[in-house]
Amino acid sequence: MPNFRTERDTMGEMQVPAEALYGASTARAVDNFPISFEPVPAAMIHAFGHLKAACAEANRQLGKLDAKRADAIIAASDEVAEGKYDQQFPVDIYQTGSGTSTNMNANEVIANLANEKLGFGVGAKGTEGAVHPNDHVNMGQSSNDTFPTAMHIAAASAIKKNLIPNLERLQLALAEKASKWDTIVKIGRTHLMDATPIRVGQVFGGYAAQAEYAVVRAKQALNLRTNLEIGGTAVGTGINTHPEFAAKVCAALGKRLGIDFEEAANHPEAQAAKDAFVSAHGELKTIAVSLTKIANDIRLLGSGPRCSIFELSLPATQPGSSIMPGKVNPVICEAVIQVACRVIGNDATVTTAGLGGVGSLFELNVAMPVMIDAFLESTKLLANSAGVFVDKLVKDLEVNEERCRELIDQSLMMVTSLAPVVGYEQAATLAKDAFKLNTTIRQLCLDRKILPAAELDKALDPDSMTRPSV
Repeated sequence: MPNFRTERDTMGEMQVPAEALYGASTARAVDNFPISFEPVPAAMIHAFGHLKAACAEANRQLGKLDAKRADAIIAASDEVAEGKYDQQFPVDIYQTGSGTSTNMNANEVIANLANEKLGFGVGAKGTEGAVHPNDHVNMGQSSNDTFPTAMHIAAASAIKKNLIPNLERLQLALAEKASKWDTIVKIGRTHLMDATPIRVGQVFGGYAAQAEYAVVRAKQALNLRTNLEIGGTAVGTGINTHPEFAAKVCAALGKRLGIDFEEAANHPEAQAAKDAFVSAHGELKTIAVSLTKIANDIRLLGSGPRCSIFELSLPATQPGSSIMPGKVNPVICEAVIQVACRVIGNDATVTTAGLGGVGSLFELNVAMPVMIDAFLESTKLLANSAGVFVDKLVKDLEVNEERCRELIDQSLMMVTSLAPVVGYEQAATLAKDAFKLNTTIRQLCLDRKILPAAELDKALDPDSMTRPSV
């Protein structure tokens, strides 16, 4: 088999692709899990690169790993963290629930890269002076603490670098619209029915507040950085690791990524359960729900252009129909709403993966790969959709002021401001009569001489209805 080489692990020999940087354990996992044919997310592989480098640095500081091997491991890990060898990580998402296969994949690739830097060939793990994937790259570690720690690194990095900045952009864009449109009054709606007037600025101020709270929720989810499992090894007891190892790893990660990672306060809890991820994804789900409110309101307010509300003009981004010429649809809003559908589904995945008796069993959670895949997808989709929402919709969104004035004038709920003057029951009669006669509240009041014209104009001023009064 000229395109393969023979490698050995503790279970025996395996045929490994000749050009692969991984070894027998990874090849065995590839053979065992042909399920989704989708590898563990690249963000997790990059997180493993950072983690293995931090572990090598900690072991060197503790005198457990010689400088020569440590330097080679760190250099190799840096290249993995940079994404240079993503194609060398083929293990399926649906694998052993502890992520052992991906941890060994990282150990083998980094060991082989390090050995090349030391002048040894690929597969030289048994050679004197060479780097061994278990003894050196995995020193003081277990898959049971490295995979979940990499989960924290990947999730926290994605939230900080992508999700929070895009949500902040959305909040700013909505706040700018709220300020710009604060003098424009439109009709309000409750229960999908006409209500009293509200300023467009107030509506968009509400949307901006939702986006601001979304930023707060994303920062709350970022608390994942405070519960790192590293140092717990097999079952959270720290067997085969130095008592200062975890703290040094967290410090090294902080320097590398600019995030203040913290060791778990209780290692058995951190490794046995994934409550922190369930909680954090709950924040992501809430963010998704918030974005649907904003996106759906905007698409409804922009509906038309002639036979519906059309208080807003949405930017035309693409033709809306293959059969109806000139049709334009709220496609960006629809994309954001579809993202929410996926995130809500992912929340069910994360939640069930954390359930006792499903993922969390005694001293270890065994549904971590699918959990982090769902979590990272949600983070990516929310970040990207928020950015697209700003760039493709909010920036060029416009108000149709004439349409807003037209609908206010037609609204029967303008009578609400007359209730303190004529009483609730007479005001209700005016609304019903205006509807029957197909006239406006203003005109009916003038016809029936309910109030003098000047007083009526003051009472029916739409802007004053949007502000508290004495």
